[in-house]
Amino acid sequence: MLSERVEIMTTDIKKPGCRPCSPVFSSGPCAKRPGWTLKALKNAPLGRSHRSFLCKEKLAEAIALTRDVLEVPSNYRIGIVPASDTGAVEMALWSLLGARGVDIAAWESFGHGWVTDVCKQLKLTDVRVFDAPYGELPDLGQLDFDRDVVFAWNGTTSGVCIPNANFIPGTRKGLVICDATSAAFAKDIDFLKLDVITYSWQKVLGGEGAHGIIILSPRAVARLENYEPVWPLPKIFRLKKNGILNEGIFKGETINTPSMLCVEDYLDALKWAKSLGGLKGLIRRANKNFAVLDNFICKSSWIENLARDPATRSNTSVCLQIVDPDIKALSAEGQASFVKAIVVRLAKENVAYDIGSYRDAPSGFRIWTGATVEASDIDVLTAWLDWTFFTEKISLQQA
Repeated sequence: MLSERVEIMTTDIKKPGCRPCSPVFSSGPCAKRPGWTLKALKNAPLGRSHRSFLCKEKLAEAIALTRDVLEVPSNYRIGIVPASDTGAVEMALWSLLGARGVDIAAWESFGHGWVTDVCKQLKLTDVRVFDAPYGELPDLGQLDFDRDVVFAWNGTTSGVCIPNANFIPGTRKGLVICDATSAAFAKDIDFLKLDVITYSWQKVLGGEGAHGIIILSPRAVARLENYEPVWPLPKIFRLKKNGILNEGIFKGETINTPSMLCVEDYLDALKWAKSLGGLKGLIRRANKNFAVLDNFICKSSWIENLARDPATRSNTSVCLQIVDPDIKALSAEGQASFVKAIVVRLAKENVAYDIGSYRDAPSGFRIWTGATVEASDIDVLTAWLDWTFFTEKISLQQA
């Protein structure tokens, strides 16, 4: 039997009188920029060969704007590649690993996915895995940067991110491969500490899916040109041509056919980012959004961040868990059903879509607070979270 105090707690909780202007809080694909309409795509060169001058010009513009907004060093290559962030990361793993031992830091679903790729697919044997449960970071001081190191900057499914790149030495023998999706355009990434950086368009900038970005340091390029993996490489992973870097990839000559509709959408998002002041403007928006949600969490009696250490909390993919003792007393299945009921009710009310935790993560919520979301919408959402929680709790009590 749930505590009778529920009725007392809900006497002052009334159904909110307004809804977010946009109920889109999904962690990927993420919300489009404020004011976005289909008119933003009117100049997309549809029905044209991606090898045509116009399309290559658009692709090259996307690369140039990426460098400008992200403040990528001039000697780092930027390429548009297939299969979103997953394709970009796997392109790096398949093309670069095997020359040295590998250390992998993993603390959520996607990090463990890269462990599977390296250990079970590439079948490398000299691999050390440093992992941690959801909500925590492993001890990054254990990583050996004379080996190749793989990690995700932002644990999208745990809400845990690294605070900075201070744990990476400036001088190192190995390569540092960083899955930076959910962090690119939301964090001040120190590119000089990284050799491969990847992300997808559909995260912080709210672009359309299916395309990824891979950014290579001069050290990564040197590895590519001086090392040949023992395993065969699928065509979409091949960054070399005739034994040297295929420079065309980094000028807009993509490996396979891109969607020029998606490219146009990415260009629109990048131009919007520039209108905010570039990277600093995007970070300010994400931080403001996170602060609104975090302020609610700090005052709440029933919910808290999954990320235990405030210094490691993501400012984009915020993962939350219910800590109310009556709900925690339920079985794991009961807790999951309770969370699902809240998620479904919020969606039916057109308040928040797709905010359930990732399927492999602990039961709870995952709310996107990246730059394309409005702080005012998050503020309205918090009132609905309270109302929905207590409404569902009373329903459970009365069942």
